[in-house]
Amino acid sequence: MILGNICTRKCAFCAVKKGVPSSPSPEEPGKVAEAVSKLGLRYAVVTSVTRDDLADGGASLFAETINAVRERTPGVKVEVLVPDFNGDEEALETVIRAKPDVLNHNLETTEVIYPQINRPRENYWRSLKVLQKAGELGAATKSGLMLGLGESKEDILQSFSDLRKASCDLLTMGQYLQPSKTHAPVLKYYSPGEFEEIKIAALDYGFKDVESGPLVRSSYKAHKIYKSLQEKTA
Repeated sequence: MILGNICTRKCAFCAVKKGVPSSPSPEEPGKVAEAVSKLGLRYAVVTSVTRDDLADGGASLFAETINAVRERTPGVKVEVLVPDFNGDEEALETVIRAKPDVLNHNLETTEVIYPQINRPRENYWRSLKVLQKAGELGAATKSGLMLGLGESKEDILQSFSDLRKASCDLLTMGQYLQPSKTHAPVLKYYSPGEFEEIKIAALDYGFKDVESGPLVRSSYKAHKIYKSLQEKTA
């Protein structure tokens, strides 16, 4: 995770520290590249807190990190899990120019649940525009949903439809778990069987691959789902 450890937003599902962050460290790209090299990774996922305090939302540091990782470890695949950059297309283009192998941006939940996680509903559509624009710029796109916040089956299917209309290629779905008593409550625990049923429904909408299960998170089997995408688009 780059851009520090303090987020400028206050989403009700997230346990990351909130507040006023310090200036990004210019050493982060090099440190991430060193970590990838020392760990012998062939597939790296780079994410960040949301930095609304920065003019480009941190996009330039994402690009620098992608480049640094590739320079240190040629041949490594790099997936980035980015914030919405406040809808700034120029910031998104900065990241895409660095040619990440996958551009991941989580929708997080269904539109009707957005107010419950302290996000305006318009942010749902902004996130979809991020994915659509990334696809138009030539990136392979991926998104993720948390289940258990009170969404209905119809809400989930609508999000599938919305994501596919935005040309999202890949999808992960996992169980929302409440980080503390002050965060949004869990309203439903889905069984493994229900997650499998939801996965089948998602694939019917045309996603190239889907990972779905109680403990699935954004980077779960990221290399596998990327390989599946490559095989299906070859």
